[in-house]
Amino acid sequence: MSFPAPQPGLVIRYSYLWARERDAGRDEGVKDRPCAVLLATRDEEGDLKVIVLPVTHARPLDTESAVEIPAATKRRLGLDEDQSWIVVTECNVFAWPGPDLRFARGQGPESVAYGLLPARLFEMVRERF
Repeated sequence: MSFPAPQPGLVIRYSYLWARERDAGRDEGVKDRPCAVLLATRDEEGDLKVIVLPVTHARPLDTESAVEIPAATKRRLGLDEDQSWIVVTECNVFAWPGPDLRFARGQGPESVAYGLLPARLFEMVRERF
């Protein structure tokens, strides 16, 4: 199998590097987590670049800084049952596919994708970003 197309709204398994980790000198995320693809576009050289937003269990201090993922969506995507939010105040940009994509245990490249966010939820995320 091969990597899925990184379409907007796709939730992927990715080693996200938080801005605070980057500012502390890290160049790789410390935890694999679900992330939502915000945009996929080709650069001048034709390479596919992807912008992803992290999913976290940490309740946001500012309600405008994240969008909650409904429990039904989490179940459909196969995520855990804890409350989760898509953070809209920071992002990672990388070449697709990249070394920070994570396969599900014992599976291939197709397993980096959990599935798509509902269109209405994705629009809320996109508008807040």
